[in-house]
Parts: sequence; C-alpha cells; structure tokens
Amino acid sequence: MSGFIAGLCVAVLPLLAAGFWLGRRTARPENLGGLGTPVEHATFQTLHTASLAAPPLRAGLTEETARRSARRLRTLLGTDALCLTDQETVLAWDGVGAHHRTEITERLGGPLETGRGEAFRLTCDEPDCPLRWAVVAPLTVDERVHGALVACAPRESAVLVRAAGEVARWVSVQLELAELDQSRTRLIEAEIKALRAQISPHFIFNSLAVIASFVRTDPERARELLLEFADFTRYSFRRHGDFTTLADELHAIDHYLALVRARFGERLSVTLQIAPEVLPVALPFLCLQPLVENAVKHGLEGKTDKSHISITAQDAGAEALVVIEDNGIGMDPDRLRRILSGEVSPSGGIGLSNVDERLRQVYGDDHGLVIETAVGAGMKITARLPKYQPGVHSAARRPRQ
Repeated sequence: MSGFIAGLCVAVLPLLAAGFWLGRRTARPENLGGLGTPVEHATFQTLHTASLAAPPLRAGLTEETARRSARRLRTLLGTDALCLTDQETVLAWDGVGAHHRTEITERLGGPLETGRGEAFRLTCDEPDCPLRWAVVAPLTVDERVHGALVACAPRESAVLVRAAGEVARWVSVQLELAELDQSRTRLIEAEIKALRAQISPHFIFNSLAVIASFVRTDPERARELLLEFADFTRYSFRRHGDFTTLADELHAIDHYLALVRARFGERLSVTLQIAPEVLPVALPFLCLQPLVENAVKHGLEGKTDKSHISITAQDAGAEALVVIEDNGIGMDPDRLRRILSGEVSPSGGIGLSNVDERLRQVYGDDHGLVIETAVGAGMKITARLPKYQPGVHSAARRPRQ
C-alpha cells in the first residue's frame, strides 16, 4: 500500500505542473479573489477541476463515467476536444470535431497494444473543423491497458503531449482506486458468504425440530417460533448492503436467541442492556450475530448447570461500545491468538476471525475485537464501533429487507 500511495503522489505532482502551464496560459490577475498570483490561482483551479473529475472515475471506466468526467479533463488540458476510450471504441467525446471518432478509433491499436503514447496528424475534409493534431495517452492499471485519453488540438504541441500523458496517469490512478474498491467489495462479499455458510446446519435442524415438537402440543408457540426462524434467515441471507445498523443486527440476534431459548429452556439466560442512542450506529453486516452464536456454543458446551450471556451496547462518545460476555468454558489464550491469526480454524473459529478482520478493514487496526478469556473462565468480547465513518454510515441507511 505504501508503494501505491507513493505512486499517487508521483501522479498528482506532474498534474499540478500541467496546471501551472495551463494557468499561465489562462489565468487573469483581476479575478484571483484571495489568491495572490496567477500560479496560485492556476493551482487552485487545477485541484478543483481534478476533484470534480475524480468521483465518476472512481466507479471505473464506462460510457457513463467517461461522459461525466470528459469535460473536466478537457478543462484540465485546455484542449479543443478530448475523448476517453476503452480498448475498442470511443466511450465519450467532449468538444468539437466528433466526426473524428472513427479515425481515432482506427489509430488506437498501437498505443493500446504497447502501452506507449502516440501523437499524429488528423485528416479532415470539414472546412470549419479546427482539429489537426491528436495525442493518445494510454490508461494503464497494473501494466494492463484499459483504454486511452485522446486530446485533440489545432496544432502540434510538445507541451500538450507531456500534459496529456500526466493527466492520463492521474486518470489511471483513479481507475486503480476503483479496482481497489471493487476488490474490497468482493472480499467483503466473500467473507459474508463464509459467515452465511457457517450458520450451523445443526442450528437450522435443531430449530426446525423444536418448532415441530410444538406443532401438536402448542400450535401457537410453534407459529411464533416459525416466524422467528423466518425473520432470522431472511436477515442472514439478505442480498443488499455490506453494512447494517446496530438496531437491525440486534433485532436479528433477538430472533436467533428466541430459537435457542426454545430449545434449551432454563439452561440459558440472556440479559440485554442497550442504550437507545447507539441503535442507529452503522456496522458491517453480520458482525455481532457470529459473536453471540460463539457465546451460545461455548456457554453451553460441556456444561450441565445454567449458562448466562450478557449483551451490552453503550454510548462511549464518538463510539458505540458493544460487549458480549458468557460464563462458559472459555478458551486457551494462545489458541485464540492462533484462531485470529488464521493459523487454525476449528468449528466456530471462522466467525471470530472473520468479524475481527472485517472490523479492521472498515475501521482500522485499532478497532479489532478485544477478547478476554481463559480456560474455564468464560469469554468477554468487546467491539468498538465509530459512530461516524466515511462510506459506512450512509450505506447503512438503505431500507430493511
């Protein structure tokens, strides 16, 4: 990642240099506002224009994102026309001379194959067309050419060749960020699938068996449990959203515990203490339920006396503090360390390591699970969830399915 950040800096600095050139060409002293020199004004305009062009490109290179960013990129270069292409066609054209699309498409083969830029003269029979020169700059991510940025101008210009190359490098960085976002999304989806696959078949079988046992003796109770089972599975296997709210996650946990209590009766007691103000806090989907399932498993496993699980969620300033604690058999701390590091994956271990890894990916390494345990001493799991995290809070506001 450090190498990538360094690459980002390398790509941005030449873009500023291109902005200085454009600023000297376009800036006017009378409209500088609080900026003292034409160079300062040009720098601000370059950064502002680049910031407007970046968001569409962060979604990848498509006709829609190319159309939304082409005008901003043309402004950066100050050219009469600019187009963005994929490996086969022109995705978007901004400016004059759109009739040159076919000619440019025919000249893309060399630059797209070699990954090296190229400049060439345009042929045109239109008397009013000002375009006579085109510069092709490939868009490359991880040594793979995705397409090209093509700048068109009335005359040959070595400065335009260099500027187009630097802007293309900046666009390539945005496309690389888009790929990283997509990879992260695919990773999270894979991890959620792993958690769903881990929802114990024994739990499903036992839940249905408990429901069946009430069908004749207590039909109303069987109906209630069947609704609890349906709501739990509907939430666990929903298809939209990487994030949820604490309220929705606790609601699903309540359905899960209702089924567990129906099976074990008085052997299991549960207490919940939830501060209402933390219910809207966003968190990764299926983040707490595996921890509660782990507490149930280790709370009841190997015990004949009564087991107890407590779930608390408190307001801790900028964070919500969630604690899940059981009085079960506990675990050897060294074994727990190896589970979290991925060295061993016993039954139930995937859930702990999965949740810990996803919390670190979303919030940073300081927000991994804090687990206190010892053999015979139960287990206490603490998760700190920031109330406001860019890209997390808004994603959790989708309607519940």
